[in-house]
Amino acid sequence: MRSPTTADAPLLLYDFLSVYGGAERVLAIMQAHWDSDVCVGFSRTESFGRQIPANRLIDLRADHFLQPLMIAKLLRAFRTRGEQAASRYPLRLYAGSYSVLAHRPEHPGTSLYYCHTPPRFLYDLRDHYVHASPQWQRPLLATLRAWLQPRYETAVKGMHTVWANSRNVQQRLKTHVGVESQVVYPPVDTDRFKWIADGNYFLSTSRLEPLKRVDVLVEAFKAMPQHTLVITSGGSEFERLKRMAADSTNIRFTGWTSDEQLRRLMGEARATLYVPKDEDFGMSPVESMAAGKPVIGVAEGGVLETVLHGETGILIQQPTPEAVRDAVTEMSSTRGLNMRTACEDRATMFSRARFFSTIDSALNAINIKP
Repeated sequence: MRSPTTADAPLLLYDFLSVYGGAERVLAIMQAHWDSDVCVGFSRTESFGRQIPANRLIDLRADHFLQPLMIAKLLRAFRTRGEQAASRYPLRLYAGSYSVLAHRPEHPGTSLYYCHTPPRFLYDLRDHYVHASPQWQRPLLATLRAWLQPRYETAVKGMHTVWANSRNVQQRLKTHVGVESQVVYPPVDTDRFKWIADGNYFLSTSRLEPLKRVDVLVEAFKAMPQHTLVITSGGSEFERLKRMAADSTNIRFTGWTSDEQLRRLMGEARATLYVPKDEDFGMSPVESMAAGKPVIGVAEGGVLETVLHGETGILIQQPTPEAVRDAVTEMSSTRGLNMRTACEDRATMFSRARFFSTIDSALNAINIKP
């Protein structure tokens, strides 16, 4: 195990790197800003890419192709090798649900927690994950919950400072874990996204997972052949959604894209669509607004904190195909263009500069300078 690179840079601890989603982008932004070392359970470079420099990555190599065994390996890795890594750094910032198990009260220095959400399979989405699991896995899931929940809560309560990425997550921490936290909105790379044109299509960037409800978008556009939907992501629902849209030439799947491809697709869309179930925060709507593109979203979770209904997008009350169709019809080229300036202004509230200014002020208040 190597020594810290500098005395000031915090060690960043995160669960694992397999896709380049919102939490992973936040991790990469923090790593680049502080030139930090990063400790993760495992990293799949073929899907995550090389966003974290190899000489800054502490990979605990706890991957496994079977998810139950992967989780078991992750928990053991953070309780052993992860704990050893954490003990060598005077400043530690945890940003994952499993990585917090590396925390020990006796560690010298300061432990911080940036919470994207408490593990939802332990709390508000417990029933969802039980019903989504095969029957034979449910006893294993119950055992995992019984073991992890008290250890997760002990670790979080032992942190010197806890930040939540939204008011939505702040309330979850208070309700389920009994922990007070300060809201610090994630750093979004707002400078990277720019308005390019109105390409006369609507864009979805959500991962293709059940809780993202991209199937609602597919159903909506199947009944609107005059409007084009571009779905630019991957996930466990990729093949099912492609089958759903097989007869609809107006629905296009790109799979995972490069940063440059995503920037172009965002900049040329008329608007983006975002309807996940009670999203923690949601960086995609902010990226859309940074590109001057309004958001058709669902009035739930973190979307309520970013998108202003009627000013930077349209918020629907129920994520149904009918409601999506109505909003898409309402979002004409003229209306989208009229929202451009408000979108760009709104996005600045979630910039990198604002994030690090807030973090630095909080650290200075407890006499820590990363």
